[in-house]
Amino acid sequence: MTQLMQTGPDVGDDVVLLTVPADGGYLGVLRTATAGLAARLHFALDEIEDLRIAVDEACAMLLAIATRGAELECRFAVTDDALTVEVTVSTVRGARLPSESSFAWKVLTALTTSAEAEANGRSATIRLLTRRTEF
Repeated sequence: MTQLMQTGPDVGDDVVLLTVPADGGYLGVLRTATAGLAARLHFALDEIEDLRIAVDEACAMLLAIATRGAELECRFAVTDDALTVEVTVSTVRGARLPSESSFAWKVLTALTTSAEAEANGRSATIRLLTRRTEF
């Protein structure tokens, strides 16, 4: 399911919602959507590739703790100079995301402006923010 909506008449942000099965075979769809939206913001090619890799890494972290038959819900928020990607999945009981000192988190923080996560025992979300580099 894909949906595009305005977040408010005065805000000017676009939000794209994309839901795919929580299966590695569908990550290409999310990587392609990420690249397309980043290109729309005129990100440099290196920034686009970094963001694609970060989204892929975040999704891999979530797939490892997803319930059987779950869906990855991906929310892209597009502003004038930034793209926020928020990926959520329902998780197995007791699931934990890798610690912030793990290699996976080092990748996320190196490739994005900021990365954060939350898990509540029923679902987990990873939020990535990337701001366009000004020239």
